[in-house]
Amino acid sequence: MAEPTPRRNEPRLRPAPLLFEPAEAATDPEHFFDLESIEDPRELLARATELTQAFRAAADRAVEFQAVAAAQLADPRRFDRLTPADIAERAVWTEDYAKKMVEFGRDLMSGADTEGRSPVDPI
Repeated sequence: MAEPTPRRNEPRLRPAPLLFEPAEAATDPEHFFDLESIEDPRELLARATELTQAFRAAADRAVEFQAVAAAQLADPRRFDRLTPADIAERAVWTEDYAKKMVEFGRDLMSGADTEGRSPVDPI
């Protein structure tokens, strides 16, 4: 399970780098960050674990950015603000999930303690 994302006053851990793959490697469906070429199972497990942690950290961070963007778009001070239904449509979420993300984003922007809170998976 992924570790909780640290808040503003906590240092952010840096997972293994996600190296960009050359275009020709990306077109090969069997190629995935060169894992298929690693023969030692210990090394394969270590690198696959690093990648898993990196993807989880990236996904957690992306969700935070989604939440902040949703909160900004729903800000009642904006003349062009969006409703939760509009945000949900744009992000392919349910309206209830959009409302939770707006609230989560507001908490993040205000610096409120959101430990232990995580938005529900939109899928």
